[in-house]
Amino acid sequence: MNKSIRLFLIANLFTITVAKAQQPNIVWIVSEDNSKHYMKLFDEHGVATPNVESLAKDGIVFDRAFSNAAVCSAARSTLILSTFGPKMATHYHRAEGKVTLVNGQDMFPAFLRKAGYYTANNAKEDYNIKKPEDVWDDSSKKASWTNRKTGQPFFYVYNIETTHEGRMHFTKETMNSTKTITNPATVFVQPNHPQTELFKYSNAYYRDKIVQMDTEVGEVIEKLKKDGLYDNTIIFYYGDHGGVLPQSKGYLNETGLHVPLVVHVPEKYKNLSPLASGTRTNAFVSFVDFGATVLNLAGVEIPKVMDGKPFLGKNITTKTLDKKDETFGYADRFDEKYDMVRSVRKGNLKYIRNFEPFNVNGLMNEYRYKQLAYQEWETLYKQGKLNKDQSKFFEIKAVEELYDVVKDPFELHNLASLPEHKSDLKKMRKDLNCWMESMPDLSFYPEFYLIENAIQNPIAFGKEHKKDIRKYIDIANLEVLDFDKAAPKIEKLLKSNDQWERYWAMIVATSFGDQAKSLTAAVQAAMDSETENINKLRAVEFLSIVAHQNTTKNLASIVYAAKSDTEALLILNAVVLLKDYYQKQPVAIDVTKMDKKVAANDQVQRRLAYLKK
Repeated sequence: MNKSIRLFLIANLFTITVAKAQQPNIVWIVSEDNSKHYMKLFDEHGVATPNVESLAKDGIVFDRAFSNAAVCSAARSTLILSTFGPKMATHYHRAEGKVTLVNGQDMFPAFLRKAGYYTANNAKEDYNIKKPEDVWDDSSKKASWTNRKTGQPFFYVYNIETTHEGRMHFTKETMNSTKTITNPATVFVQPNHPQTELFKYSNAYYRDKIVQMDTEVGEVIEKLKKDGLYDNTIIFYYGDHGGVLPQSKGYLNETGLHVPLVVHVPEKYKNLSPLASGTRTNAFVSFVDFGATVLNLAGVEIPKVMDGKPFLGKNITTKTLDKKDETFGYADRFDEKYDMVRSVRKGNLKYIRNFEPFNVNGLMNEYRYKQLAYQEWETLYKQGKLNKDQSKFFEIKAVEELYDVVKDPFELHNLASLPEHKSDLKKMRKDLNCWMESMPDLSFYPEFYLIENAIQNPIAFGKEHKKDIRKYIDIANLEVLDFDKAAPKIEKLLKSNDQWERYWAMIVATSFGDQAKSLTAAVQAAMDSETENINKLRAVEFLSIVAHQNTTKNLASIVYAAKSDTEALLILNAVVLLKDYYQKQPVAIDVTKMDKKVAANDQVQRRLAYLKK
């Protein structure tokens, strides 16, 4: 080997070694179930969190950071893939069928491992995905950075459960015997909640949990400092989605999506951030971007299959951040409760699209209603003791909602029908439709159908059915028309040879409520000739909600005909909805007439147990 070649190889080896040595350690400290609204650093009604605030003094505060989903497994599946959930069918909580990753897709820590990183997760995963074996070096309650090789860069996730929803399942005895540090007499209770002693106590109790969580954040930071790693480690602190006080977790309100985010970038890695320490930014960053950002910080190529765009790292400038002014949200099934809602926020404006507006937000969800505040809220509604804003949770939703969330942070004043916001409405509706079509959004098929046909390769399924999904989106958007314009199209679609065109036509008809009574004969005829069990259900919903017919016998027979537990779960959602909010009559389900495997599903059993009460 001649001298020049040898010197060239040595120089390149030195460059590679230096590059490796300069790769930052990256730590995520994640607190469960808390939006930004309860921390003084982000909101005037929050409590002091000195450890997070200390991190902020030496870091960057992202004032507009968002989860794309308002519930754990859907949010975490978005994080771990850096890909939108409805594109992958990973957005149902929790998955009844886990998605298979193919064609170069992987959970982003796997790409870090291939680049020489040690990856450790302590300890929650909760993915709606079949986890490949190459993701974590260690994922357990003992996982730490300490087990890596000497000098090896690491990516470490530490999950804090202190603020989790389950911690709010206290009893009346607890309330009577345990004093909170936060004063219930002066604590802020958001205006759409009852201003009762229980809600005040719940708010104070939850804020105490935030303070406790902050102490645990401090413990992780102190351990990094003790190990001499603080100055070599980029630290993210964030909440994994919205809070757990009523109508936050599980809903696309800001309290369900808007999370705290602080990022500490050490002096030696300042070249990886366009923002100086101690600054705040209004750039919109979403969970879909987090994985891509970590890869970019680590100098790892971002796979083209990812939807996320980095907001820190190589080639990110202030101009890049200035262009980030939009975030998308999605909510479908949360445990046994179904809905289909999408949102887009751009600047101060927030657009929410309710595809099944007759699905009442307050519909029974067993885990959610373990919280005393939910129970009291429902009781007060039934007693007629709530004002208009407080009652909204238990009533039919608007098809479209538009809010200025800076002026109206709790989304009380819907601007969608105001002439002065007509152009805003059209623009944001178009943005949302373009996003859904581009993925495409697989939820235009019901979950049980996706489990049967899509989860082995959701990307391929989406590509194959992209034109059909665009067609179903167009049908769903008949809901935003005046009924007189929509009615002839709905009636024609009820006779379509495409079962999913009929499916969406029935949903759209039901969304018009009493306006659509003129379609009763057409829906009845469609039901009489219908061969698909799930379409019969949608017809029954219409006949119950719009035509005000007693359909309890029809509902029972549709439940018995369910071929899978997930199909039964969707049907039982309608059974409970109609019983509690429309027909208000009991529906007797004979479990012996159901398929045994279907009836054995835990979430199906929750619905059946509730119906027996």
